[in-house]
Formats: sequence, structure tokens, C-alpha cells
Amino acid sequence: MLNRRMFLQGSAALGGAFTLGAGLAARAGAAPDPQILTARFAEAQIAAGGVTPRVMTYDPGDPASTAMPPVLRMRKGEPFAARLVNRLDEPTTVHWHGLRIANAMDGVPEMTQPYVYPGDGFDYLFTPPDAGTFWYHPHCNTLMQMGSGLTGVIVVENPEDPSFDSEIVLNLRDWRLGASGEFIAPFKPRDAARGGTYGTVRTANWQREPVYDAPAGGLVRVRIAATDVTRIYTIGLEGAEARVIALDGNPVEIPFALDRLDLGPGQRVDLALRMPQSEGQHARLGNFRGSSPWTIAAFRAVGTSLKRELGDIAPLPPNPVAEADISTAKRIPIDLTATAEHEPAASICGSLGYTFWAINKVPWPGDTPDPVAPIEELKFGKSYVLEIANRTPHAHPIHLHGLSFRILASNRRSVLPPPTDTILLLPDEQAQLALVADNPGDWVFHCHIIEHQKTGMSAYFRVA
Repeated sequence: MLNRRMFLQGSAALGGAFTLGAGLAARAGAAPDPQILTARFAEAQIAAGGVTPRVMTYDPGDPASTAMPPVLRMRKGEPFAARLVNRLDEPTTVHWHGLRIANAMDGVPEMTQPYVYPGDGFDYLFTPPDAGTFWYHPHCNTLMQMGSGLTGVIVVENPEDPSFDSEIVLNLRDWRLGASGEFIAPFKPRDAARGGTYGTVRTANWQREPVYDAPAGGLVRVRIAATDVTRIYTIGLEGAEARVIALDGNPVEIPFALDRLDLGPGQRVDLALRMPQSEGQHARLGNFRGSSPWTIAAFRAVGTSLKRELGDIAPLPPNPVAEADISTAKRIPIDLTATAEHEPAASICGSLGYTFWAINKVPWPGDTPDPVAPIEELKFGKSYVLEIANRTPHAHPIHLHGLSFRILASNRRSVLPPPTDTILLLPDEQAQLALVADNPGDWVFHCHIIEHQKTGMSAYFRVA
């Protein structure tokens, strides 16, 4: 918890985060007009039983905006600017999940930037090198802030992408709410030591089972981001056909039919969906994980059929991700394990009060003033293979900031995705992840089940 002494010490030591951010932006060159993102409290109708007070959102300053954080649209290779203004009652930041941008813009307090205190601000300026579907969220008091609403989707457009008849963006997340819509305890320690604590209300775009209209017989690009703090999805489609065209922001070389696809927190998938032919017919996107499938969202066909075919869509052009030289790559062993409970260090960004997990036997809750040593100091431009092993009976979506990697091999999967920033590491899975250390800085590496991250499953690499 943030106390007054910690707040004053941090404020005095770090000065104005807005001023520092503005200085970094200025040195980066001319910037476009910034997208305003005001982190503030709001009310929203999420549960059936009542309005939820004190949800957290990013307000874009648009009078027509809803309570949900906006979908941010950028263009590949073009500068993007955002100004975070903090109207919460605690520090916050913005992390741009999956974007390979400068370390100073990565949004991890104590490591890449100062905390952004209440009433303060920070300017972000970067040029996204990759097109695709990404997302943004705080990296401070992460479980509470993300669990209260601070997760939004990023679309980086590429003018060379094929055209679709429609586009639908889905932000998938749970909420820990009581029957009247009030927030309840964000986690249970017993669940945090296992697979994580599930929400009580499941939403897409802050709605329960929303329905979206799209042209009958048309081709729709459906961009899906799993921004939940815990839930792993197994998505599937009923009433229509779809092909997977991108995973975690990167195009697949050959689009493949969507059957059942696992999607962990932090991951994204782009689908090419062919709508039903007749007006009024529905296609349903569902979660088929567990014994009780349920509808995530539905798509309703409208108008006269366009009679498009999935084969009409060419593969997306690839992103410029460097390929590792396996012949010279250094191999780095990484073990994900449970750990003996330790008392966590105090943190302005909040602590869950427990330690359950570790990376290479070192538990670290992340975003603390005294980080542990890096897993490895990587030499800029060199190739590496992370030999990662999940020594636990639970799945862990492991996310790497600032870099992309390719899964070379695994003992638990036969289909390997394109380059990615997040791997859903299955129980007892062992995988080889190849990367080029082509982005200098300190890059966090952590489980995106946030209870796991904040109870020890976090570390970082240093690229220099």
C-alpha cells in the first residue's frame, strides 16, 4: 500500500514525471499531437445487478467516448505520441504490450521511468515498427489497476494489409464483482498459489455477450486481445468459418482454420471471419475451456450477402523481426518453479503480501526499488536461445518486453507460431525460444497471470 512517507520520498527523488517524459519526447524529434489518456475513476454498468463505482479507465477526452479505454490506432513506421495524465489516487504508468519500442517508453516504474503520481503526467513518444494487434495497461499496482479496468487495445495499421468489409475489436476480460456490481477482493491467496483467481463477470468490451453487426457474406477482421489478469481462453467459432491470420501481432505465414485455440492473458489473435450468408443469422465466438462453454460475443449478418470467400484474403505481410543465428546463439536455461513463501519487499506499486513463484529459483514481485540481478546480460545484436522449462502443474503465459522471440521447439506442441512476445507455457512444457538482442535496455520477463507475476514470477534481461 502507498503510505504518505513513501509518496513524499518518491516525489522528492523523482521530481515531475511529466517533465522528464516531455524531455525524452523532445529529444526524440518532432512529435505528432499527443493522444490524451487521462487515468481516472468512472462508473460503468458491467454486472447485471447494478452499477460498478470506481472503475479505472483511460479517458481520451472525447465527449462521445464510453467508460471503456479507447482502442488506440497507430500506423506502422509512423511516430505516435500519448500524454498520460494521472487523476487516480495512486501512482500509475502505461506499458505498451508487445510493441518493440525504446526502453525509456516501456512504462515499468523504477526500471524504465519514474512513477507518475496523482496530478502528474508523462509524455510517451515512439514509432511502432510492427503492424498488428497489441494492448496497453499500467505496470504499477498491476493486479488492482488492471483488474479495475485499465486495459485497452492497440491497433497498428499497415497500408499494405488486405482490405476487409468490416473490423471488430474485442477486449476480453473478467471482473471481480459482487451481485450488486461492487468490487470484491481481487484475489484469493490459495488460488494465487495455483492457477489464479477467476473473475465473477466475464465481458468482451465491458459487455456480457455483446452482439455486433457485420455485412452478410462479408469478410470481417476480428482482433481479439486477452487482457484479463487470470483467465486462459480456448476460443472457437460456431455458425461461421474463420481463419487465423495473426498471433500476438505477427502474421502467420499460411492462415489456418480456427478450430480450438488457446489464448492466455497478454496474447492476441486476428481472425478472418466469413459472415453467414443470410441477414439475421448469427456466428458465435465461444470459450470452450472447461466443462461449461459460454458465448464471448456474437456476430449478426446484415444486408444482402456480399458472397465473399476466405480465399479472397491474401496473407498479411510479415513484420521486420530479426531471425536468430542458431549456430552462434548462446543458450540460457530458465526454470519456472514454485518457491517457499517469503515476506515481499515494500513497493509504492503495491504488493500482494505473498511469494509463491520464482524464475531460476529467485522470487521477485517486480516494479520494486531494489530489483534482483538480470537473468542474463545480453550483448546487443547477438543471438540467444532461452531454454525455458515449466516445472509446475499450472500454465504460465510468459511475456517478454521490448523483444520478439520465435519458438523453435517444444515437447508439448507441434504447431509453432510466428514470432511472438508471449508464450503460453503449458504444465511441464519445455521450449526453446530464439531471439536477437536488438533493442537495448532492461526488459522485464514475467508471467502475465498477474497474481503469479506479483508473487514472484518476474525477472528481466539487460541488453547492452
